[in-house]
Amino acid sequence: MKAVVMTAVGGPEVLQYQDAADPVIRRDTEILVRLEAAGVNPLDTKLRSKGTYYPGTSPPILGCDGAGVVAAVGNAVHRFKVDDAVYFCNGGIGDAPGTYAQYAVVDEAFVAPKPVTLDFSAAAAVPLALITAWESLLDRGKLQTGQSVLIHAGAGGVGHLAIQIAKNAGAWVCTTVGSAAKANFVRDLGVDEAILYRDKDFTQAVLDWSEGDGVELALDTIGGDTFVKTFGAVRFYGDLITLLQPDPSTDWTLARQRNLRIVFELMLTPMVAKLRERQSRQAEILTQATRLFDTGKLRVHVERCYPLAEAAQAHRDLARGGMTGKLVLAID
Repeated sequence: MKAVVMTAVGGPEVLQYQDAADPVIRRDTEILVRLEAAGVNPLDTKLRSKGTYYPGTSPPILGCDGAGVVAAVGNAVHRFKVDDAVYFCNGGIGDAPGTYAQYAVVDEAFVAPKPVTLDFSAAAAVPLALITAWESLLDRGKLQTGQSVLIHAGAGGVGHLAIQIAKNAGAWVCTTVGSAAKANFVRDLGVDEAILYRDKDFTQAVLDWSEGDGVELALDTIGGDTFVKTFGAVRFYGDLITLLQPDPSTDWTLARQRNLRIVFELMLTPMVAKLRERQSRQAEILTQATRLFDTGKLRVHVERCYPLAEAAQAHRDLARGGMTGKLVLAID
């Protein structure tokens, strides 16, 4: 098969389009998927530039997000059959080949039916970002109807899905964005308040919007100073969920004074730690999302779709930042 192989740790140029070994079903519960598209995530660029979770398995094929058609099934597979359209988040972290390829082998427990209303490119943009947003807000944050939530980078891959999940849960949502165009984009998703963080202090803007109390829940997708400044935007005894590792020099004084609960979200944990039940739960999340997409309660925005051979360019564009929604690789 053709695949994009990571030939070394380094810049985008280490991603080479070349022949690779066809993946083979080795367990009775696995399925072979003929991939039609693969999502491109910031995680992929970090693994490329810093190394995979499993160094020494060379050469790795990156990509966790995939969408395609079942080409073959193991003897014990019962949820899917040949020609079923599916999507999933699996592989691509160094221990198993990822989705920057024409084929992938995945355990059926980690796969969900593709939404009928999404084409393969749109479906491939969903899994990692949606699971991250879902786990953050609903599983970890226990978001309830009527609560207020701050979502950083609302026009981004995780952010634009998190806004919709929060609104579907009946929450009041404010978000930070970097431009008027992105403000219009998130308002179209149903956000209640769009804060242009370049024009105003977002902490004060959140306090003004929440009548001085702060939000009950905040989702930090940026880290660094943004994480620290968010302490003051969350009400006393509120929850702050972050996707990033806090800096060792972080001053936790305000978070402690406000008695905040700091929660970490890393949706890769089940895959890295081989927690089968947890990873199966993530596939259940995707199955629930399929129903939401097909009933018009969720949508995903694909900023640009590249041919698989142009994966390196997709990484360059992603590194420049400022993207609205997701980038995707189309696989011939």
